[in-house]
Amino acid sequence: MAHSEKRKAEGDAFENHEAKRSKEKKSWTTPKRQEGGEPYAPARKQIEPGDSGIWATCNKGREGKCVAELKVLFQEYAEKLYPVEDSIAETPSTGVDVDAELKKELEEMRSKPIEQELFLSVRLDTPCVVFFKVTSPIEPTSFVHTICEDAAASTHRKQSRSVKRLTPITLCGKATETGLGEVAQKVLAPHFHQPGVKGKKFAIRTNFRNHSILKRDGVIKQVAKAVGPNHDVDLKAFDLLILVEVYQNICGMSVVPGDFDQLKKYNLAEIFEPTPLAQPTGDSVIVIERSPIIL
Repeated sequence: MAHSEKRKAEGDAFENHEAKRSKEKKSWTTPKRQEGGEPYAPARKQIEPGDSGIWATCNKGREGKCVAELKVLFQEYAEKLYPVEDSIAETPSTGVDVDAELKKELEEMRSKPIEQELFLSVRLDTPCVVFFKVTSPIEPTSFVHTICEDAAASTHRKQSRSVKRLTPITLCGKATETGLGEVAQKVLAPHFHQPGVKGKKFAIRTNFRNHSILKRDGVIKQVAKAVGPNHDVDLKAFDLLILVEVYQNICGMSVVPGDFDQLKKYNLAEIFEPTPLAQPTGDSVIVIERSPIIL
């Protein structure tokens, strides 16, 4: 009998504990839905064909710090470059049904599609690099260029400690000859193929990470061919620079202005604290050792 009472007491305690837990639990949230009632597909945290984004480099072991700093920096510039109009209505004047107005606003908010994140960091297997996917209205090339221009204009206001080089990517595709060709056609067209565009001096710079199929010389030849015959290669005094980034099975491309080298190749660490090269002292030159820089 005592044994059964013990079991009952234990059962009551378990039920009370479960009831307490159920009260403490937060209610489940339903997936965000777009216009028409269809739920948004969850953002895939990997780089895929069709993505736009920004590569960033940092010292090994500082990837987490780099991501955190960039989230703050990117958000600051998104608000600065793409201001959103205040959609909250003013308090209705006397005589207007407040409850009816609020109900109307809520219905309008529900009917509008919920915006996706402007910046989504992607976890990578490679140390020293991070990648952020970006969505409209962010345009990676002008966005990064503005950040670096502002950094160069106010080096006393250091905006990051862990971030090194930023590389904008207008469009990603599969890291194959076909994929590269498709990306090149779309990315290069606005800069080289529009009616009225006169001959441009251009250069191509590539970067490969964890990839062994496409070769540097082959990529350069294919991209140069896609530019067309009415433009000239100039490795130093270029008007436009074509950046090609190949990572695993993904290739990305962008076209940046001719001040790329003047802006330290978009390396924020170098903009804020340039690495000294040499200091002349009389007839001799003292060479100051460079610290390792990840580009």
